[in-house]
Amino acid sequence: MASDLTGLFVAGTDTGVGKTRIAAACIAHIAAQGRTVVGMKPVASGCPASGTALCDDVRQLAAAANVGAPQEWINPYRFVPPVAPHLAAAMAGQTISLKHIRDCYGQLQKLADTVVVEGVGGLLVPLNDREDTADLALQLKLPVLLVVGLRLGCINHALLTVAALQQRGLRLYGWVANALEPAMPLQDDVVAALRQRIAAPLLAVLPYAPQASATELAERIRLA
Repeated sequence: MASDLTGLFVAGTDTGVGKTRIAAACIAHIAAQGRTVVGMKPVASGCPASGTALCDDVRQLAAAANVGAPQEWINPYRFVPPVAPHLAAAMAGQTISLKHIRDCYGQLQKLADTVVVEGVGGLLVPLNDREDTADLALQLKLPVLLVVGLRLGCINHALLTVAALQQRGLRLYGWVANALEPAMPLQDDVVAALRQRIAAPLLAVLPYAPQASATELAERIRLA
C-alpha cells in the first residue's frame, strides 16, 4: 500500500513521456494521505544557466512536496545543455557519482516518510562510463513506477523497458499510461494490449491535459 511506501523510482519508456508530471502527482497523492514526502531529481539537464535557478522538473517536484530540503540534496547534478546526462557532465568537466546520489538520498530519507525519485531519460540512459539509470534504481533499492507515454511505438518501448527491468532484477511496482496527444488512434486498444502483457498493476490512464496540476492528477492515481 502507498501508506507503507518509503521510496519509489519513477522511470520512463523514453524522454518526454511525462515522468515529472507523474512523479509530482505521486508526491501529491502521498501527501494527501497525511504522510511526509519529498521529491528527488538526481540528475537534470536542460537547466537554466543561472546556478541558483531551479530546473523546471525540480521546481515541479518541490511544489508538490510537503517537506522542504536543500537543493543540493534534491538535485545533486544540474546541467545546462539539454543532452544525455553523461555527455552533459563531460561538457561540465564532471563525473556523475552514484555514491554521491545515494548519500543525498539518505539525507532525504531522514526528512520524510517517502522519497519519490525521478529518473532521467529512459531506463538505460548512461550516467557515466559504466553505470546507467537502472543501476541508480538498483543502488537506491527502489521499486520502479514506469511511465508509458502513449504515442506511436509505445508498445514496443514499454515492453522492451519491462524486459530490461526484469533482466536487471528491478521490481516493477506498477505503470501509468500517459496520453501525449489529444487523440491517439486506438488508444484504448493500445492500453489493453499493454495491460495484457505487463504483469504489474496499471495505476492510472491519464488523459492529455498539459495544464493539469499535480493535485488534479493525483486524484486519478492509485498507488498499489
